[in-house]
Amino acid sequence: MAKKQKYYVVWTGHTPGIYDSWEACLKQTHGFAAAKYKAFDSKAEAERAFAGPFSAHIAKGDSQKTKPKSVSRSSIVADSISVDAACSGNPGRMEYQGVVTVTKEKIFYQGPFEGGTNNIGEFLALVHALALLKKMEKKTTVVYSDSKIAIGWVKAGKAKTQLERTARNGQLFELLERAEQWLSTHPVRNPILKWETERWGENPADFGRK
Repeated sequence: MAKKQKYYVVWTGHTPGIYDSWEACLKQTHGFAAAKYKAFDSKAEAERAFAGPFSAHIAKGDSQKTKPKSVSRSSIVADSISVDAACSGNPGRMEYQGVVTVTKEKIFYQGPFEGGTNNIGEFLALVHALALLKKMEKKTTVVYSDSKIAIGWVKAGKAKTQLERTARNGQLFELLERAEQWLSTHPVRNPILKWETERWGENPADFGRK
């Protein structure tokens, strides 16, 4: 079933107005102190609401179903790196990268590698980010990933992939071994957090090929 269209009214934000996507609403409210906004089920409702004050739409008992899933993106840690991977096929050609969360400035990119999987790419991206932060002596910088599996592998210190090693993906397995070795000799200090896609939109490191 297709997701029902929502319209978002921004009374107070970077550019007040009516927006037809959660991502567009976030762009106008993220980082804006005391932003005021709310979601509506139709454009007509949104237009009527925008013509009046925000206070008229925050009465006690207001339905949560008409509000955005998140009040704001203020819970995102600014001092952070976001990582992601992309894979064409499973297994297939895989690549991964890391960016500055706030600006999306690319910090590193690796690939493409043949015969890989998305989970392997996510794992390698996490370890790459952790090793980079270790080298830079940034012990408190957060690393975001939208892969629960990869985060679990890093915490376990091992990539629990079922992928078979072949001549095609030999280089990739060498990188996995190096990553696991690094984890075994370097305690992870930096916080690794799950990127909440449904609340915040796409991971800043996403390759944009969905």
